[in-house]
Amino acid sequence: MRLSNNLMYQSSINKILDGQQGVANAQERVNTGQKYLTTSEAPADISQAMLYSNKIQTNEQYTKNINQLSGRLETEESVLKSINTSIQEAQSLALQAGNGAYTKDDLKSIASELSGIQQTLANLMNTRSEDGKFIFSGYQDSTQPYQFDSTLGEYTYNGDQGVHQITIAEGVSIKSSDNGFDTFEKTAARLDVDSNTASIPTTVPANNITAGTVYVDGQTEFDRFHQSNYNADPAAPATANTYNVVITAGATPTDPDQYEIQRDGVSLSPQVIGDITDEPIDFAGMKIEFEGTAPGQLDFSLEKPEKENVLNTLQALITGLNDGTLEGDDFQQVLADGVVQLQNASEQVVFTQASLGGRMVALELVTDTNLALDIQNKSNRSSLIEVDQAAAISELTKQETALQVSQATFGRLSNLSLFDYL
Repeated sequence: MRLSNNLMYQSSINKILDGQQGVANAQERVNTGQKYLTTSEAPADISQAMLYSNKIQTNEQYTKNINQLSGRLETEESVLKSINTSIQEAQSLALQAGNGAYTKDDLKSIASELSGIQQTLANLMNTRSEDGKFIFSGYQDSTQPYQFDSTLGEYTYNGDQGVHQITIAEGVSIKSSDNGFDTFEKTAARLDVDSNTASIPTTVPANNITAGTVYVDGQTEFDRFHQSNYNADPAAPATANTYNVVITAGATPTDPDQYEIQRDGVSLSPQVIGDITDEPIDFAGMKIEFEGTAPGQLDFSLEKPEKENVLNTLQALITGLNDGTLEGDDFQQVLADGVVQLQNASEQVVFTQASLGGRMVALELVTDTNLALDIQNKSNRSSLIEVDQAAAISELTKQETALQVSQATFGRLSNLSLFDYL
């Protein structure tokens, strides 16, 4: 078969062009690091790689969320720590105020210090996040959570019970803040009697008792009694939590008068009775005193359990310390309210701190898991579509060598002549 010059030239040029294309493709693979230059080369691998790319992009967003959440939790942790420190300082001052040697001026000085702590706490409880949102307002994070209501004379919570969450992994969301209702408004107020002034029932015939007082002076014992006996049923009678101190004359003129503690007119079980002496009647952590003679009766009621935020606890304590007319048992009740409720407020903050710490631990675990998944996804994607650089460079060298051979061969063929063989 004879080969024409045109055919020979065309064949050589085609080989050179193929070689150039092979070099160009190999060069592009080296430069881009991609194993495939078009989807048609490996549609299954490229499709699978795109799925891994989507997972990697999603993980990148999770990482951004984690960084945002970490910052917010660290901010809240710092704020709660400062709040608890301030509450403990206030509690220490309240205990100092109980020193009987302090003058009224000394008490006013303590009240001034407490006012400073109260303002510090108000500022901390109204802390904003990095984006200007109030961290303790719940969903109402554009509303300042705590403001002083001059009409009521107390601080009110203006947020809600909502809790913001941030998604940090598939199916995993963590609270980014705590609302003020759960953190500060759930603080239990000191358990007490409804009034320190006992009521003198007019329905009791020949009641010779003219006045009486009831003060809680054994808080731990009274707390146990209150928690065990308070009737919180809304359908219960109004007198369900009313106790009666019934005074009866002694059997003979020389015998001491006696008292019995009843509940809503019914004797307790076991029965609580005793002799009247010069000392106050001691019952369930309460000190009961009265004026008058037997027979007679005085009543008192257990106070409904309440909640009080720390700002209002301090407000009441400051008012009491500045009130120069309070003394004796009445003054001690003000201090007792403050000390107990500040302790309860501190415990509630610590509880929130513990919850926050648990979230921070969970955040670290999810961060580590996301990092491991990210590494695995990138490795899987790399194995599908990313080129082995050593193999790619070798392929480039091979393609360049083949091109050089094609070019050299074409040069020699183009110079051939019949006279070269004569």
